[in-house]
Amino acid sequence: MIWFALSLAFATALPGYSPPAGAAAGPEKAKSLYAGSASCCECHREAYGIWAKSNHGLAERAVTPALDLNAFVPDRSFHAGSQTTRTGFANGNFFISSVGLSGRPEAHIVERVIGNNPLREFLVAAPGGRWQAMEAAYDPARNDWFDVFGNEDRQPGEWGHWTGRGMNWNSMCADCHNTALSRNYDEASDSYHTTMVEPGVGCEDCHGPLKAHVDWEHKYHDQSMSDPAIPRLSPAQVMDVCASCHARETALTGDFKPGDPYFDHYDLAIVDHSDLFYPDGQVRDEDYEFTAFLGSKMYQAGVTCVDCHPGSFKAPGLRGNALCLRCHATGYMKAPIINPEQHSQHLAGSAGDDCASCHMPVTVYMQRHRRHDHGFTIPDPLLTKKFGIPNACNRCHVDKTTDWTLAAVEKWYGPKMERSTRERAQWIALARQQDPAARKPLMDMLTGEKNFYWQAVAAGLLDQWADNTNVSEALLRCLTNTNPFVRATAARSLEPLVAEQGSISTKIHALLNDPSRDVRITSGWILRGQLDTNSPAGKELLHYLDINADQPAGQVMKGEFFFARADLPAAVECFQRAAAWDPNSAPVRSELAVVLNAARRNREAIEQLKAACRLAPGEAEYPYELGLAWNEEGDLDKTIQSLETAIKLNPQYARAWYNLGLALNADEQVDAALKAMVCAEKIAPDDPLIPYARATILVRLGRIAEAKTAAQRALTLRPDFDGAAQLLKTLGR
Repeated sequence: MIWFALSLAFATALPGYSPPAGAAAGPEKAKSLYAGSASCCECHREAYGIWAKSNHGLAERAVTPALDLNAFVPDRSFHAGSQTTRTGFANGNFFISSVGLSGRPEAHIVERVIGNNPLREFLVAAPGGRWQAMEAAYDPARNDWFDVFGNEDRQPGEWGHWTGRGMNWNSMCADCHNTALSRNYDEASDSYHTTMVEPGVGCEDCHGPLKAHVDWEHKYHDQSMSDPAIPRLSPAQVMDVCASCHARETALTGDFKPGDPYFDHYDLAIVDHSDLFYPDGQVRDEDYEFTAFLGSKMYQAGVTCVDCHPGSFKAPGLRGNALCLRCHATGYMKAPIINPEQHSQHLAGSAGDDCASCHMPVTVYMQRHRRHDHGFTIPDPLLTKKFGIPNACNRCHVDKTTDWTLAAVEKWYGPKMERSTRERAQWIALARQQDPAARKPLMDMLTGEKNFYWQAVAAGLLDQWADNTNVSEALLRCLTNTNPFVRATAARSLEPLVAEQGSISTKIHALLNDPSRDVRITSGWILRGQLDTNSPAGKELLHYLDINADQPAGQVMKGEFFFARADLPAAVECFQRAAAWDPNSAPVRSELAVVLNAARRNREAIEQLKAACRLAPGEAEYPYELGLAWNEEGDLDKTIQSLETAIKLNPQYARAWYNLGLALNADEQVDAALKAMVCAEKIAPDDPLIPYARATILVRLGRIAEAKTAAQRALTLRPDFDGAAQLLKTLGR
């Protein structure tokens, strides 16, 4: 498939790129409410002129000789990994030559550019209404080209290669780079009919639709009247507008507009079991700014985005420490008073004396984009030493050890370092390690934390102990929390208990009528197996699944939806599609294997699990699952071999030890089976199945007294354990 040829053939068939001001770019009725940014120029000429040159105004545009010729002339080339990329201008076209789907270098005509400073990426037209963002990017400040993935050397066929869905503009970029965009994905044809009001982040993308305002002004401009058509947003609503693009999130509706509640349209990525964020809330992956800010003391004190960033068309009047000291020198909004010279312990004017350097450390994304962390965290070398959480001191003093930095901050600040945020970060780090010591502190966070964000973090991390009565009761109380995100997160953590506890199921059912769409969709997902899809919550859930169906993760969710409703053919189809779209994803292969197994296609399931093991050779979960699949085939040798591999990869994998014990017992290796059960029980002493299985093995060995003790322990751990009770009865309790 030659992308260069496709670019020429499909460019004219795609939706118009620059619709006239005031005109809808597609059939969506809502777009008729927009006037277009050009209509603002008549009355707001100065602001319009500044905006038009801003990163928001230039967030996306057509390539033009005036702005882009310097990037493409003269021809250039650069290397990244095993690949060479060329750029140039010929026959009136801008082109980038790089490896395409054919696996060979191909010339691709570029027609659009997204981003402005510090980097610009370029778009290529593709079949099905697609635009793809190329890896080759241009840095206007340095006047050079580079690969946004550095030397990762992504290859055609991979999800994250520029030809893959991970670099698809319609799905991954368009919404935040354009005004009032509608993705319009058609799953049946796997194509897009994407429309927008205008390219770039226009005036109405932040202020809301303004056609009524423009019409009113034209009619009543000379009269002394207040315009009732001007959208008036509260500070919280303005924050929600910023968040809609400056957060890592999942879209729930695809039609957010200024004034709408954020959690009616998005589900937010937060500190959780993954490594997206560090335990203290610092960003790790490409998480943008908003989430970290939600977890900050600044947010809790009432600071909003526009307090420091008045708008894309107007720079702050104060910069550097002066901006921070506007509050921290006066105590405004109850900010603690800071004396910079005494506080920073660095020379005035040095990098270490800069507030942002210490409390807003920079991470570089896409090779050139330096982004400040907005969590306003306090550098803490102790957290670095214990859990690998980075601190701003060692980010700057790269030649110094963590112990050197720790000694310095303890000398300077002493007991002040023993603060609640340090303690919170430690509990979260321990929870990620599945340490039970974190359970009680996390439960305390549900009520002790004043910030809803950290309440939600605690609720999410408690899912691993949801079967504990105290934990489940604490999570149930969160279902009435005043914040919708806390309610939604607590509901997700309770999901494993819904099928077995009717009282919890009843409370989740009640959330189907929650005022927040995020909560309604979350509860609908939890109850997906029996949900009435014609109900309001059911329709919202289906819409959510449909708008995300153009990505592998969306197909996985659809597959899980159909699987829960016992529609195995539809579930298999979705998972197979996800695996085809992201062939290098071990988790997708694993989930496909589960569905294939349920469909009595176990041999196919085994092949998928073999692929998962190849794709993620360091993960214990996949050989463990493969061992269970081989067991269903009756192949004990391969069962034992796979489970032993899982244990080598993770010696603390209790379920792998347990199932290995069962397999060894079935293979007449009774002594080895008993040893495996002992290992399992040491790791998971609260699991009643393990001492019960150990009791059955001890019976085979004729060690009846020990068998009785083991069976009694199982019964103690689970008083309603009929198997253990019957075994004790047989042994003569």
